[in-house]
This record gives sequence, C-alpha cells and structure tokens, in this order.
Amino acid sequence: MIKAKNFQQTVLAWYQRHGRKDLPWQKKITPYRVWISEIMLQQTQVNTVIPYFEKFIKYYPDVNSLAAAHEDEVLHLWTGLGYYARARNLHKTAKMIVEKRQGKFPEDIALLQSLPGIGRSTAGAIASLSMKKHAPILDGNVKRVLSRVHMLKAYENQDKLWLLAEKYTPQKNTAAYTQAMMDLGAMICVRNQPKCEMCPLSKYCKAYSQGQQNDFPGKRPAKKLPVKKIILLLLQNSEGKILLEKRPSTGIWGGLWSLPEFHDEKNLIKDFHQKYGIRPKKLKSLAPFRHTFTHFHLDIFPITAIADTDKTSLSGQFWYDPQKPAALGLSAPVKKLLSRLDVNPLNRFNKAS
Repeated sequence: MIKAKNFQQTVLAWYQRHGRKDLPWQKKITPYRVWISEIMLQQTQVNTVIPYFEKFIKYYPDVNSLAAAHEDEVLHLWTGLGYYARARNLHKTAKMIVEKRQGKFPEDIALLQSLPGIGRSTAGAIASLSMKKHAPILDGNVKRVLSRVHMLKAYENQDKLWLLAEKYTPQKNTAAYTQAMMDLGAMICVRNQPKCEMCPLSKYCKAYSQGQQNDFPGKRPAKKLPVKKIILLLLQNSEGKILLEKRPSTGIWGGLWSLPEFHDEKNLIKDFHQKYGIRPKKLKSLAPFRHTFTHFHLDIFPITAIADTDKTSLSGQFWYDPQKPAALGLSAPVKKLLSRLDVNPLNRFNKAS
C-alpha cells in the first residue's frame, strides 16, 4: 500500500513543474467562480468550457447577478453545453444563496451538498480550491487516476475510491493537491492512450505494472439504447418568424424553447389546429437526424410549414426571428435546425414546392 505522504509529495511536485495554473477560473478565485467552472466541467472538456465560462462570468460576475437573472437568459448562455439541468440548478442555487445566506456560500461541506446540483465531489472542489479546506474530490479525472493506481473498476468500487481520495488528500496544500489530481487525469492519465511514461505515479501504479491501464477505470456493461421518434414542426409566419414554445421545467430540454412536437404526421394539421388555433399549410419534410441522450436515441423528423395566421391562442409561445435571434435557451437540435434557416429560409422551400 502506498503511503499517503509519498503519494501527496509525488503529486504536488509534479504539479509545481507541469500543472495548469492559468485557467480562467484559477484567476481571482472565489467560491462562485469555482462553482460555475465545476458545474460546467461536468461531462464537458476544459477547452469547450473556457469560452462558455468567460462569457458567463462577463454577464454574471457574482452570485447576486446570477440570482437576479431571468432563467431564459441563463439557459441562452448555456446553449450548446448540454445537460441543461445543470444551468437550471445553477440559477436555483444562486437564488437560494442570495435569499437565505446573504450571498455567501456555506463553508460546511454538508450544507454545500444540500444545494441543487452540488454533489459530494463538487462540494469538495469548492471547499478545497476556494476555501482552502480539507475536502476530497472524486470527479472523473481523479477517479481514473485512483482506479488505475489501485486496479479498481470504478463502477464497482465507488466507496473504496472515496476512501482512497480521503486518505490521499492532505490537510495542508489541499487546493494545490486537488488541482494537481484533476490535471493528472486531464493531461496524463487520460481516458485513451494514457501517457504512462510521463506520469509521476507510474512507479506506484498497479495497472501500469501489469500492462492493464486501458482496462481501468472500466465501463459498465453496455445497454442497448432504445430509440424514440418525434416530429418537430418549423412553422413560419408571414414575417418569416418561427413558432417556438417553452417546454416544461422537467424532462428533456426542460425549461428550453423548442419547436412544437408531434408523433403522428397523418393527424398533424388537425392536432396542431386544435392546440394552437393555426392551420399549417404547404408541409415539407426535411432530412431526419438522430440526437442521442444518455438513456436513449431520439430520431427527429423535421417538417416545415406556413401558418395561415400569425396569431397563437396559448401562452408560453414566441415567434422567433432566425435573422435576429432572441436571447433564449435552445436545445442543440433546435438550434441546429434554426441555423439552417439562415442559409435556406423557409419561404424558399415553400416557393420551390
């Protein structure tokens, strides 16, 4: 078994020479900036996150400004990052911190974890990186390092990995150690083709010594994802604007603005008229495409149409101008479809039909 002191010293020495020290959230460190970065970095690469983080901080430099924002504005800035529950939880948590804690983040780990969207590892990152507290983390990068060093399948040994994370996290220099472990996982102990010859922990790594580093942390046995199908209607009014509607706060694309959704093309005109008071004309199918979620594939069949009136009879709807985009949160497939209209406006489709 590796001595914790040796493990810590090795990691910290590597960090001093090779670690990342100029990421945007490492400047002017506050609990707020660390929190935003950690939520964005969940299941998202650093290079992808950097421009989103910088833009987000420009609009919402502190928890008070985020709490005061409209949810649509927050979701709009999040568009393209995916996993939109993260953005909704950011907004909820900001409001809670302002309303119940006078804008101050709790320093207690348990209290941090009680906030929407903040799990044990994120709470540990906030506490260790911005408050200098002794708090272990076990994000994807750290999990990968520890599972390889100890040859533990991550999905079978979550509790053991947390015990190891607690054991190795030092009482002092916690912030540097936490960043070092994240950097090791992101830069050296990467998912595919890890750079073991450059790793300071290779002398301790059981997986490396056995030539099995690619077998860890391992994946859960794959399940065949079910396939669902939907029709998305791009309905254009006389001004060339597209009808959008706000989705419920729960479920896929929760709280985002989306295109009207249907499952039966045969009854689409009748169903649409009953729901919206508008009768679509000149329907035209576009090329279908697939969007994959964590638990299923979604096959999307877009259909364009012209509205017989510009009015809608229900609330929660908006005529969206692709040429002058409003600041709304849009799902990736809807954003993709609307962006195509900049090149091929719907009136061209319909004139050609």
